Amino acid sequence: MANNDHINNEDLSEVLQVRRDKLKELQEMGKDPFKISKFEVTNHSMNIKDNFDDFEGKVEVLAGRIMSKRVQGKVAFYDLQDSQGRIQLFIRKDNVGEEEYKEIKTYDIGDIVGVEGEVFRTQRGEISIKASKITLLSKSLQILPEKFHGLKDPDLRYRQRYVDLIVNPEVKNAFLTRTKALKAIRRYLDGEGFLEVETPILNTIAGGANAKPFITHHNTLDIPMYLRIANELYLKRLIVGGFDKVYEMGRMFRNEGMSIKHNPEYTAIELYQAYADYKDMMTHTENIISQMAVEATGSMVVDYQGTKLDFTPPWKRMTMEECVKEYAGVDFETIETDEEAIEVAKKHGIEIEPGMRRGEIINAFFEEFGEDKLIQPTFITHHPVEVSPLAKRSVEDPRKTDRFEAFANKWELANAFSELNDPIDQKSRFLDQERKRELGDDEAFEMDEDFLNALEVGLPPTGGLGIGIDRVIMLLTNSTSIRDVLLFPTMKPLGKKDEEHQE
Repeated sequence: MANNDHINNEDLSEVLQVRRDKLKELQEMGKDPFKISKFEVTNHSMNIKDNFDDFEGKVEVLAGRIMSKRVQGKVAFYDLQDSQGRIQLFIRKDNVGEEEYKEIKTYDIGDIVGVEGEVFRTQRGEISIKASKITLLSKSLQILPEKFHGLKDPDLRYRQRYVDLIVNPEVKNAFLTRTKALKAIRRYLDGEGFLEVETPILNTIAGGANAKPFITHHNTLDIPMYLRIANELYLKRLIVGGFDKVYEMGRMFRNEGMSIKHNPEYTAIELYQAYADYKDMMTHTENIISQMAVEATGSMVVDYQGTKLDFTPPWKRMTMEECVKEYAGVDFETIETDEEAIEVAKKHGIEIEPGMRRGEIINAFFEEFGEDKLIQPTFITHHPVEVSPLAKRSVEDPRKTDRFEAFANKWELANAFSELNDPIDQKSRFLDQERKRELGDDEAFEMDEDFLNALEVGLPPTGGLGIGIDRVIMLLTNSTSIRDVLLFPTMKPLGKKDEEHQE
């Protein structure tokens, strides 16, 4: 039920009972709205209002929800809200009949009706429908938040998105923008010759990323299974199998903290291209996100919370070590050993974890000192091997990988690399991940023997890219929380004693 703090509990229960009594009376009269299965609609509010000259004087049939009502003797004015917007209904007793008018006056705000009538403009200039027939299609037994108070509580808005969309119709704009942006991605990749595919969501191994999985159980096989944390390893199997360009956009699941940027399930896209490298993936990243911006907002320059973000290609590029040197003042070109790196880390307040090595310390420096400086779209490249278990080593410096992450507004938006296709090197990386698991890192990769077998069959040189869709949509819609761009974000069930955890 929607929030109705302005009505006390006793009055609320009385109002709800009145609505049920009205329904019962209609049913007893043989006018049960819930028995109506279909209603033919010929038009919608905004189409009529935007093209009034074409519709003036014509009879149209609309359907929607009553959002306000004013009854003045023999005339009533109702606001009808459909999927496009609102339009006024002009209801005169002489036009609909005395008995029908008497019944129509009992309809409540929130009821869903169908209306047939002539399109006209009132003396005050408002485009309206002069109703000749109104049909009750669904009786609302709850009370919508009234206009003055509205539905403002964010928690309640996310829990009852259906009410949020009704009383705050501007909320729809974010999701319409989202749809435009997703279409832009598909249009670009389809135009580049990529094939959209589907891979398993239930996995026997939680692989493809460093993250905690959701664990379930398959009863027939009597084995644990995992909701995917990434679809990377399956997509690369398809490149092994002979597909040159593939992508998949869909839900990923990570059993981790929740915040304004994190939801346990989220939308990501991953794409893989044979005979390409990480530099090709940079081009795809720039093109995809800039096209998302253009088709969703009309420009490559986006205003996010007062900051202009310019997604026009080409974007700035920095290696991770260059970023650390610029913002932390530490030059890792002069630091060769793990021991030296640990000493420098301690001096700069970096937390040292068991078994930490030079490459992991470089990454820790970047996260501590560099990440929050990356406002404009920027590629951070050449991550250490220790934090890149699936990326190909750089020929110039085998301690680094041909990898990048894309950042904007201090947020990571994308991750990509030239894929590691050496099965011997890949096995050693998996073994290193197992070492990390033994040291207590429960986000480290598991050994995937079948993926190693696929690499032994032969993976061509390949570039791969993953983009976090929801964060990009947040930037394009000027949304401060990921929950504002998810129709139904994850929420703790009401009635739980402890507060919902927010990181």
